[in-house]
Amino acid sequence: MKVGVFAVLLATEPLHEVLDYLQKKGINTVEIGTGGFVGNAHCNPTELLANPEKLAAFKREFESRGMEISALSCHGNPLHPNVKRAQDDHQTFVDTVRLAAKLGVENVVTFSGCPGESEQSRYPVWNTCTWPNDFAEVSEWQWEKKVIPYWKEQNAFLAEQNVRASIEPHPGFVVYNTETMLRLRTECGTQIGANFDPSHYFWQGMDPVACIRELGKENALFHFHAKDTRIDRQNSALNGVLDLKSYRDLANRSWIFRTVGYGHGEEIWKEIISELQRIGYDGAISIEHEDGLMNHLEGLEKAISFLQSIIIEKQEVEMWWV
Repeated sequence: MKVGVFAVLLATEPLHEVLDYLQKKGINTVEIGTGGFVGNAHCNPTELLANPEKLAAFKREFESRGMEISALSCHGNPLHPNVKRAQDDHQTFVDTVRLAAKLGVENVVTFSGCPGESEQSRYPVWNTCTWPNDFAEVSEWQWEKKVIPYWKEQNAFLAEQNVRASIEPHPGFVVYNTETMLRLRTECGTQIGANFDPSHYFWQGMDPVACIRELGKENALFHFHAKDTRIDRQNSALNGVLDLKSYRDLANRSWIFRTVGYGHGEEIWKEIISELQRIGYDGAISIEHEDGLMNHLEGLEKAISFLQSIIIEKQEVEMWWV
């Protein structure tokens, strides 16, 4: 495993400066945003696919530094009931997959998407319970009429390109936990697996270690985001964890995102890393920053130091054992 960085947190800086900075911090693996919610500041796949010279120059930025791309990321909603929005996000996904194939990048990270409740919807509808029965009926309609047909088609396309879709389970989308992740893979194909972000598992009350083990049984964990969550005991005791308050309302939310090690301690993160090793994961531990209590550089550097110490420590133990 290698500590990596999701470079969108440095999107205001030119790519060459970002790569130089990360290399000085001991990072040689990066995840690059290509559109959707995360933007495409460092990589516009449509432009690169249309211009071989720009594509070659982009590749040289990494090759000249001995760096690798762990994933191209285009988090979007290709199932959005707004047809224009869905088409745009789908095309971004298609272009990103094609670019990944040309670059030899194995993973494209995205969301499963979320449809509306019917063909007449204007906005996505995410269901959180099965009663009244309307919700269960809407959920099944979404899966049978929208989700499964779309991702079956994409699984065939991914196989043609020899690229994997690393779906990030995330509330607000039809894939948000272990069960829905494995349902998508079972129904649609094995080019589809998980981009595992423990922060979303933590706040929903799941055990990331148990979830990693379950996904590992199906060879369904493709990529990993390093981000933490802190649960506010008082606020969550009063209101639970389904929280619609702004992420900026740090004092009143039931939970907030934190830099790794600041929501859950070293022992829990050691268990997570150990379980990843146990299932045979040897990819990137890609740092994502959404901590409202630290600026992006402070959070990034603390996360790099924290994760490097854990992974180096485990590697030293393995070498001694061998």
